[in-house]
Amino acid sequence: MSFASFIAARISFKSKRTFSKLIVRIAIIGIMLGLGVMMLSLAVVRGFKQEIREKIRGFAGDIQIVKFDLNNSYENSPIFTDDKFVKTAKAKHLVSYIMPFAIKPGIIKANNEIEGVVIKGVDKTYDWSFFKKTMVTGKVIDFRDSLEAQRQIMISQSTADRLKLKVGDAIVMYFVQEPLRKRPFKICGIYSSGVEDVDRTYVIGAMSLIRRLNDWNDNQIGGYEIRVADFEKLDQTSYAINDILPTKLKAYTVVQNYPTIFGWLNLLDTNTIVMIVLMMIVAVINMISALLIMIVERTAMIGMFKAMGADDWTIQKVFLYNAVYLVGIGLLLGNLFGFGVGYFQYKTHFFKLDAASYSMSFVPIQFNWLDDVLLNIGTLAVCLLVLLIPSMLVSKISPVKAIRFK
Repeated sequence: MSFASFIAARISFKSKRTFSKLIVRIAIIGIMLGLGVMMLSLAVVRGFKQEIREKIRGFAGDIQIVKFDLNNSYENSPIFTDDKFVKTAKAKHLVSYIMPFAIKPGIIKANNEIEGVVIKGVDKTYDWSFFKKTMVTGKVIDFRDSLEAQRQIMISQSTADRLKLKVGDAIVMYFVQEPLRKRPFKICGIYSSGVEDVDRTYVIGAMSLIRRLNDWNDNQIGGYEIRVADFEKLDQTSYAINDILPTKLKAYTVVQNYPTIFGWLNLLDTNTIVMIVLMMIVAVINMISALLIMIVERTAMIGMFKAMGADDWTIQKVFLYNAVYLVGIGLLLGNLFGFGVGYFQYKTHFFKLDAASYSMSFVPIQFNWLDDVLLNIGTLAVCLLVLLIPSMLVSKISPVKAIRFK
């Protein structure tokens, strides 16, 4: 053990000076709270983005393939099914599944109320895992009887509340076309995706009904919905899909289809950076205050060391080692605090949110070990670099005056 580390350990753990002990404890608590809040901020933002992203992905898929034209309405231009394309896309191992779909706008009339909606038509190959998790009451469409499936419909909780509907109720939907067509439906399920843009707009029905309404053939659909194996490779997968598509078709990612939502999620990263910077400033100020007080309180000791031949850098290292001990304790307690509160929230969902405002009923948590490791290393590095400045005060202390200092 070097001279500087030996003295630093004695100062840190065996000092009897009550005032500096109080300041040190305050500094450690400041680092603990600062690191804990930074870890929780990252975990909450990451969890929030993950929850919203999964809700959008669950409903709309990751990539939608539609006809490449100028149609910007809620009604798809028809395309023909292409088994060769489906087989080729699945062979790339970037795709989890591919499902056909079609959408068509309509007007629901029920209980003397009307509501404009868009019916999303699916078939028996549809993956219902997302809707089974978000189902409030009822069940998903049963395609064992194709004719019966055309009369079943799933609506959102918000639509059900506005129209005062429940599972089993009969409704009529009007489709504005020439001639005007109406179809009776029976509500088989009520879901709540938690995304207002989805819940206020869409209902789920059978794609075969849309084919009949639009006079399509059995091999015509509105498009394909694709779920990628790795969302981080979304753009790469989209480029690969576009490369094998016919020229009349175009692949659009979920980010392109919902730019407002994903743009809003990206803005959350800015808020997180501001929070981390503020917490880092608080931790640094606490440590600077504690170090300055310790230096002033031990002026006589510094003078004695200088009189014995110790150079300025050796004495500086005493206080920097001391700071490392204190920051280390603060980081340890901060990790325990951050992970503890995060794990508690992850398991209990104790802290609640207004689902109507935040699209979820609880504060989501998702830790990432790399983020937390970098946060610990960054906090330690920033604190030590900044503490080099006040430690230079040692060089200004005269041995003669310091020994007389009381």
